[in-house]
Amino acid sequence: MFHILVVEDDAKLRSLFCTVLTNNGYLALPAESGEKALSLLDSEYVDLIISDIMMSGMDGYELIDHLRTSGFTMPILIITAKERFEDKQRGFQAGTDDYMVKPIDVNEMVLRVGALLKRAKIATEHRIVCQNTILDYDALTVTANGQETLLPQKEFYLLYKLLSYPNKIFTRQQLMDEIWGLDSTTDERTVDVHVNRLRERFKNCDDFIIMTVRGLGYKAVKTEV
Repeated sequence: MFHILVVEDDAKLRSLFCTVLTNNGYLALPAESGEKALSLLDSEYVDLIISDIMMSGMDGYELIDHLRTSGFTMPILIITAKERFEDKQRGFQAGTDDYMVKPIDVNEMVLRVGALLKRAKIATEHRIVCQNTILDYDALTVTANGQETLLPQKEFYLLYKLLSYPNKIFTRQQLMDEIWGLDSTTDERTVDVHVNRLRERFKNCDDFIIMTVRGLGYKAVKTEV
């Protein structure tokens, strides 16, 4: 099940968006502010964010800029009453992937959410198939060489993230911020420990390798058939 974070300070709209998303098979996480959204990201894995712009405290622009600067790459959909071209331009420059102007058709919102998830190369069944290896996000399992392995949560999220974007380089800090949370005090070398554990677990798997990019971080590479 995909996790959608809804950041909206209007309680009625927030409830409406969450209800519509839930009715369409998504798990909706409500947040009334940018600060609350960041707090939720410390403990929840989120596939996509829907955000308003005009909110007290941290506004939508600041939230998106903060997320992108911190290395979060999940799709973001802005839903706002701000309709000027300059507002849309600022939103896209901050790092949003799509933009809707209120009042909206919630059915169109659902269509856009689905399109953004597909564009982000996240499997529609919430799993990744890499040749003969299958990652099942909901079960936290990896099936490789015919054997199913239940991984610790952080190890699974790390592998899922890397294989969701094959050949893309992620810095240790990016992976720490997204998987361990922005406020985590854990040393980023923890990523190295988890990568080494994954390499040991799947040393006999020929479908992918996790490569170290010296001075930068890690990337997953799917091996050629």
